[in-house]
Amino acid sequence: MRKSLLLAFVGLLAFVTGCTTLDPYTGEERAARTATGAGIGALAGAIVGSVTSSRNRTQRAMIGAGIGALAGGAIGNYMDQQEAEIRQELEGTGVSVTRVGDNLVLNMPGHITFDVDRTEIKPEFDPVLDSVVLVLNKYDKTGIEIAGHTDSTGSVEYNMGLSERRAESVGRALRIRGVNPARIGTIGFGPHQPVATNATPVGRTLNRRVELTLFPLTAG
Repeated sequence: MRKSLLLAFVGLLAFVTGCTTLDPYTGEERAARTATGAGIGALAGAIVGSVTSSRNRTQRAMIGAGIGALAGGAIGNYMDQQEAEIRQELEGTGVSVTRVGDNLVLNMPGHITFDVDRTEIKPEFDPVLDSVVLVLNKYDKTGIEIAGHTDSTGSVEYNMGLSERRAESVGRALRIRGVNPARIGTIGFGPHQPVATNATPVGRTLNRRVELTLFPLTAG
């Protein structure tokens, strides 16, 4: 997963670098706008493909572990109940809950989960994870994608590794607390999915995060 994203980013740089035009005012070369747009589109496509592949693997693992799938109208009701309970458990913790279709996204900001440039979960965050697990173990037909994200400070390769290790730390914490490993998938996006500008300290803090996407195991 990490290699595919890195290769996509390297390909983007090579593509944009190789497609330049001459600025008529300065006489300097600059990246063509169409090339830049196409390169960004290619990277976005690689990220979407990585997410799809990760979730498909988790779903196959859940089916292989004998976890039954949801179907039809049961899906929405199942996720509605889960959303209500997890919002109640996480109220006041600093973790936000966002509903996206039938998925729930838990945004765990880096400043409350990890120290800077560290991958060990802060001890004070353990009670929050305990609360999350109470709900996760009750709704066991839900897959859990754990995604690590960083700001753009430092090299892409380093940030990819850091984001993966942080995601894996959260995954390990869930498994220790009794969550079925078949339900858990981890992925690192490094700096590739910012939610704020990396030009300010506040923006970089928002970008350093771990997100848990809870998605239902569906039939078909």
